[in-house]
Amino acid sequence: MRQAPSQKAPPKAPPAFHVLVKPTGAVCNLDCKYCFFLTKERLYPGSPFRMADDVLETYIRQLIEAHRTPEVTISWQGGEPTLMGLDFFRRAIEIQDKHKKPGMTVRNTMQTNGVLLNDEWGAFLREHNFLIGLSVDGPRELHDAYRVDKGGHGTFERVMRGLRVLRKHQVDVNILTTVNAANADHPLDVYRFFRDEVGTEFIQFIPVVERDNETGFQEGTKVTGRSVTAEQWGRFLIAVFDEWVRRDVGRVYVQMIDVALGNWAGAPPTLCVFSPTCGNALALEHNGDLYACDHYVEPNYLLGNIKERPMVDLVASPSQRRFGRDKLDRLPGYCRACAVRFACHGGCPKNRFIATPDGEPGLNYLCAGYKAFFTHVDRPMRIMTWLLRKGRAPAEVMRILAAEETKEAKGPAVFAGARRNAPCPCGSGRKFKQCHGRGSPP
Repeated sequence: MRQAPSQKAPPKAPPAFHVLVKPTGAVCNLDCKYCFFLTKERLYPGSPFRMADDVLETYIRQLIEAHRTPEVTISWQGGEPTLMGLDFFRRAIEIQDKHKKPGMTVRNTMQTNGVLLNDEWGAFLREHNFLIGLSVDGPRELHDAYRVDKGGHGTFERVMRGLRVLRKHQVDVNILTTVNAANADHPLDVYRFFRDEVGTEFIQFIPVVERDNETGFQEGTKVTGRSVTAEQWGRFLIAVFDEWVRRDVGRVYVQMIDVALGNWAGAPPTLCVFSPTCGNALALEHNGDLYACDHYVEPNYLLGNIKERPMVDLVASPSQRRFGRDKLDRLPGYCRACAVRFACHGGCPKNRFIATPDGEPGLNYLCAGYKAFFTHVDRPMRIMTWLLRKGRAPAEVMRILAAEETKEAKGPAVFAGARRNAPCPCGSGRKFKQCHGRGSPP
């Protein structure tokens, strides 16, 4: 068999990029009602939907060759990747060890529904330091609204069993939660469930915006009833933030909030959704087909097959660079003039299908929610940025906000005569010079 081509990075290739690899394609053991990917099976009629060994090795080898960084992340997704079985992933680790460069670290992540996890899986994932993204939509009644099996039955108990396996084997876990019509009006029930009952430290919230059409592609302007509305999305994020910023800074990490803080602090973008451009987060199907993005596994966005053309050439191709640049070039004037553009950058292109108030196309369906959220968090974000620049912990924002609320309740006169070494009148237990007398945040 002819070996797939090796590669030398073309001039426009990024030094690193992200690929969601789907070894089972769209095949899954669940039938989640909002899943946009299940319909992708239609793209490969008659396929066994299992990644062959030659495709697996070609992918890993080319990904490692293409990276000009000391660390490479291999991200397994689906469908449901655990359907491939443990032997497939044992082979993947062997191939990684075979091809990784001297001094290079290869990390593995996996997004899973958790249903098939057992002790053998747990031991393997721990041994090889996998980071697991576990899909859970909240407490039982909210999770089971849409996350069902092929028989239409809820999966909550089976997912919690999988989580217990991961905890038993001390596997690192992030919770991935879709925000949809069923749970969008219950933000604190969802957040407190994860914080207090599940005990998670890392949460990602993903808005469900499901186009209502026959193709399953990003077409049309109508959404299904399972989709979150812009207003619900904004209220959800604001409620979670208000709880988090008063209680959980430094101990619970919410991706949306972390990314926003980075944007306020002027750090390089870490999430394509809120970056000025995109194009460096692609999707690889089970047969080696590489697509522009996980949300655009569609014929018009097929870049090619890595068995026929090196992956890095496809990533650096004019069509893919244009795909990424379009995120900025097609940004409506309404967005360009927006006060929170620096935090949002128009959001994900897949959701830019409504018109601006003056009729220009390309506004994000979730714009009103994002705008409400980013406006609401502005002052706490500025405080945390101020703390970071002074070499202090962002978690101090909790004390600052509590003290301000106390001051507002008690009135400013109570602080007027406070001595530097005396207990702060706010009741924090700290000396005044270490509390309200420590300098003023923005």
